[in-house]
Amino acid sequence: MTVDVSRGGLLVTLAIFGVIVYEFRTVLDFVGVELPLIPYMAGVFLLAAGTVWYVTLRGGWRTEPDGDEAA
Repeated sequence: MTVDVSRGGLLVTLAIFGVIVYEFRTVLDFVGVELPLIPYMAGVFLLAAGTVWYVTLRGGWRTEPDGDEAA
């Protein structure tokens, strides 16, 4: 089984996910539930490292786009 993923797409997805989780943390802080920042940052970095490791283990990165052949 190969994972057909581009590096840019994966990194953008991880960035968007990180921002969503951070905003959720900010909303919880606004309503009175304080969460420390360091475990959040460690979790995001571990998720990113684990995802990159999984993609590398399962077949690597897609390096050339499919289709779009010259006429």
